[in-house]
Amino acid sequence: MSAATPILFLLLLGAAVATRAQTAAEPPLRPEDTPALPAEEVAEETAAEPEPAEPEPPPGQPVATWLEAQVELHRRGFSCGSIDGVRGIQTATALTAWQKNEGLRETGDLDRATKAALLISAPALTEYAFTAEDSAATAPVPDTWLGKSELAALRHATPLEMIAERFRANPKLLVKLNPGVDWDDLLPATKLVVPSAEPVLAPGRVARIHIYLADKILQAVDETGRVLLHTPVSIARNVEKRPVGELHVTVVIPDPNYTFDPAVFTEVPEAQELGRKLVIAPGPNNPVGVAWIGLDRTGYGIHGTPDPEKVGRTESHGCFRLANWDARTLLRLAWVGLPVMVDE
Repeated sequence: MSAATPILFLLLLGAAVATRAQTAAEPPLRPEDTPALPAEEVAEETAAEPEPAEPEPPPGQPVATWLEAQVELHRRGFSCGSIDGVRGIQTATALTAWQKNEGLRETGDLDRATKAALLISAPALTEYAFTAEDSAATAPVPDTWLGKSELAALRHATPLEMIAERFRANPKLLVKLNPGVDWDDLLPATKLVVPSAEPVLAPGRVARIHIYLADKILQAVDETGRVLLHTPVSIARNVEKRPVGELHVTVVIPDPNYTFDPAVFTEVPEAQELGRKLVIAPGPNNPVGVAWIGLDRTGYGIHGTPDPEKVGRTESHGCFRLANWDARTLLRLAWVGLPVMVDE
């Protein structure tokens, strides 16, 4: 090693120490020392930051909201009507029926004991991609009976109506869950947030159906009296048209057609002008919806409806109306000869 080498090494070491000393001596930047961004750039950066999504509770956790409670009740066969995330009368009634089934105090509220027993089995919301087939399956529905009779099928009128029925949701909830979606121009592949409420019913065979006129509810029970299915139901407007006592199922028909009889709709001006019966094709917008469970009283049955938000709130001409999703579920459980008890 030459004599110059130690000298060079010392010079380099001194420079490094000086650099570190200078860096350590520099004060940290203060907010007022940071150059300000233009206002529009600040706004763009703020807008680009997504709001944190509420985490879904893991399976096995107590329900935390009314939306979760409604979805979980639907899964267990206790229909609240249209899922809307609000504790309405139908939700409270469904929860009370479930509490009774489980031997809990019947409060109709999400009290501590209820939350401990009503555990979420899966996230309450899921994602669904709207398809080209979905779009092709919608068509406007005429306002007149004659116009309806001229169609080959009474499909869903709009994509919003279709998705709402498919996922047991109130249309207002879907609009809220999907704020950026144009429902009037819903394109295929559009991803939607929807309730995940497909029912998984308790095992057992339905022994009888009870329809409680005063409460406007229908319950299908097994031979021990345990409720397998609970749903809201619409009943006849006129008291004299409400059958009370024991009836029996005579026929079970999915996707029925419907015969419009002007003699039944005396209050409808079009009916009097027509003066003849019309056959209305099957479909979700058929007057009896997607299911017909005929009873052993002429003209009476349990069926679906194209207006699920009206079930239990408005009245019928005499039959018992359920939301289409509940009518489909009951259709799978019903059998010819099944007793139907209609209680006041």
